[in-house]
Amino acid sequence: MDSFFRSEEMCLVQLFFQTESAHNCINELGHLGLVQFKDLNPGTVAFQRRFVKEVKKCEEMERILRFLENEVVKSNIPIPADFTSETIPVPRDVLDLESRFDKLEQELKEINSNRDTLRQNFTQLMEINHLLKVFDAFLFYLHDRFVAGVIKHERFPAFEKILWRLFHGNFVLRHAEIKPHEEENMADPVKKDVFVVFVQGDQIRGKIRKFHASMYPCPNNAYARKEMRTNVNTRIEDLRLVLKRTEEFRETTLTAAAANLQEWASKVKKMKAIYYTLNLCNIDITQKLIVAEIWCPVSDLNSVHTALIHGSEQSGSSLSPVVNRIQTQQTPPTFNRVNSFTSGFQSIIDAYGVGNYQEINPAPYTMVTFPFLFAVMFGDCGHGLVMTLLALWLILHQEHFRKLKNELIDMLVDGRYIIFLMGLFSIYTGLIYNDCFSKSFNVFGSSWSVRPMFHPHGPWTNDTLHDSGHLHLDPLVSGVYSGNPYPFGVDPIWNIASNKLSFLNSYKMKMSVIMGVAHMLFGVTLSLVNYIFFRNLKDVALQFIPEVIFMLSLFGYLIFLILYKWCVVMKSESAPSILLLFINMMLFDYSSEGTVLYRTQKPVQIFLVVVAVLMVPWLLFAKPLLLYRKHKQLKFLSLPFCLSLFFGVKKAFVSLQVSMADIFVYQGIHTIEYCLGCISNTASYLRLWALSLAHAELSEVLWKMVLQVALRVTSGMGSVLLAVTFAAFAVLTVTILLVMEGLSAFLHALRLHWVEFQNKFYKGSGYKFTPLSFNRMRDMQ
Repeated sequence: MDSFFRSEEMCLVQLFFQTESAHNCINELGHLGLVQFKDLNPGTVAFQRRFVKEVKKCEEMERILRFLENEVVKSNIPIPADFTSETIPVPRDVLDLESRFDKLEQELKEINSNRDTLRQNFTQLMEINHLLKVFDAFLFYLHDRFVAGVIKHERFPAFEKILWRLFHGNFVLRHAEIKPHEEENMADPVKKDVFVVFVQGDQIRGKIRKFHASMYPCPNNAYARKEMRTNVNTRIEDLRLVLKRTEEFRETTLTAAAANLQEWASKVKKMKAIYYTLNLCNIDITQKLIVAEIWCPVSDLNSVHTALIHGSEQSGSSLSPVVNRIQTQQTPPTFNRVNSFTSGFQSIIDAYGVGNYQEINPAPYTMVTFPFLFAVMFGDCGHGLVMTLLALWLILHQEHFRKLKNELIDMLVDGRYIIFLMGLFSIYTGLIYNDCFSKSFNVFGSSWSVRPMFHPHGPWTNDTLHDSGHLHLDPLVSGVYSGNPYPFGVDPIWNIASNKLSFLNSYKMKMSVIMGVAHMLFGVTLSLVNYIFFRNLKDVALQFIPEVIFMLSLFGYLIFLILYKWCVVMKSESAPSILLLFINMMLFDYSSEGTVLYRTQKPVQIFLVVVAVLMVPWLLFAKPLLLYRKHKQLKFLSLPFCLSLFFGVKKAFVSLQVSMADIFVYQGIHTIEYCLGCISNTASYLRLWALSLAHAELSEVLWKMVLQVALRVTSGMGSVLLAVTFAAFAVLTVTILLVMEGLSAFLHALRLHWVEFQNKFYKGSGYKFTPLSFNRMRDMQ
């Protein structure tokens, strides 16, 4: 259970296995997915590695596979998503697949080349055929010098202008458009025109070629043209048949390749990963033994040993692999075990920075606090329900959405459980706010009553109702307020109150401060857990205690003032402002009237401010002075060395002074950042109040200005208008309130966790555990 709240305990293991069983052993470790190989040849460049040729062969096979996949996709041939073959790749597979891929690539390139040549010939014959069809209509000009051909339709206007400039109008030009439906089975659907130019001179052909026009011979004799057309039609039919057979053969070849494409890709990726891993290992002088070092979780050490034995047995090796755990001073990688539910939240943490080895992991706490803070800003049970249903849809059909291979959809699928929790928490906070699409529920009945305000119990009469635009309920009048708060959430009467915004503004602002201070205090408390785990007890006394006292003395007291004011009955006109009370407390100003909330307020506040101020030098000087004292003792212990080491001691003393200066500077920066950060971070949590009010007001605006207008229409077309308006209301709700406001609340919640919460205890300067995992490679295909 402890590994859930902090990274796994890792160990460095030395492996020895025979060269003949290397592929099987690494293959088993790749399927296990819990081993990260360490590079034993860090100074060796890539091209000097032992298995660099095999890696290049695998990269070449990957290139051929990409070529095959592109050809299959262009031909609209389905690629089977799943394959059952899990054969272990061996060295001879590289040669077999390499020869097979080369043969298949050459065959496909030859087929494509022949097909392109046939299509080009077919296109030319179709153009000649169309030219012969329309040529007789152009022969009312009896001239034996002419040029006939085909040109793209878009080039014809420029072509005609150039002819006018060249021949000064001494030519006759006739053209006709080739209709698209007449160009059946042609690969190029570009619009083209046939043309005939009657002109004197032989230089026109060279000039026409500059326009990329195709020129074809055309006999003057009608009988010769007829014979030529018959011959062209015969060749067209022959080419059509050959093209059909070529396409069928190409489709058969690609279909056979598509059936094995995923399996080939998996094999090639496995072989490339195996050879890349072998490049990280060492081979002894006899070339029969491979030495490797791996990082793996301590809890999975037995599984690693079992996988190596299984791989060795498959290869028929006579010796069993040797697993030797070694001691090291190197910092292990950080490995947080996740599942489909927790992986999204862990990704949020890792985006800030990978945690230090065995540092406390914020992800388990973020699983609760992140969707909750999002919901505080997004509190609407109607919008939360829509978001929850969307997340359920993604969860139930995740396999279908992953097959679409769309980056945005993949991101939504990866965060499906985050969206689900955000939706559930939004439903809860929406019920607390009593807000559903800007409307309230009156489930338990309001605690306020209007009837007692009328005469004889109250001051209201019928004339009061007619003469006043706004009326105020007085809770001091007997029976107006029952004295029992609404059982769950905000009383629904506030939805129709004219001072609704003032009430919610004060309520949500104070609530944001309480949540923010509690969240930050929880982060500081988690730093205590880190100090205790790493046995860093001096930081408990020199850092944790003054930080907690500083925050509680000022902002803990601020929470006390808010709660005390909520619990004490007082008139709103005479109630002091919490903000002014806190400012006057920091300035020691007690001369103003209305600054006293309880009797012993002044001495308590003076004491708390003095205590908070005393925590600053404690944070600033205590830890550096303690370290300075310890280093000074070490310096005196090093002085009795012999005089031959004098210069070395002097150099060490200089470095000691430099390091102590760094410690003072670092501690000063930390103290200033923490003390000022407590103020700025508390103010930063006011975004909970601001975005919550903005979301509620936007929802109310959409209701009043869109849907409510249609609901008030009583004419015959009211139902049609209501349907159209409801569609517009739904579109605006999804785009503005769910997408835009949801994204805004998500980013603000992300910032509150990264900056205000995690910087109290989380360093995030480690490096991630990247195991050899064939399952992960398969998921990335």
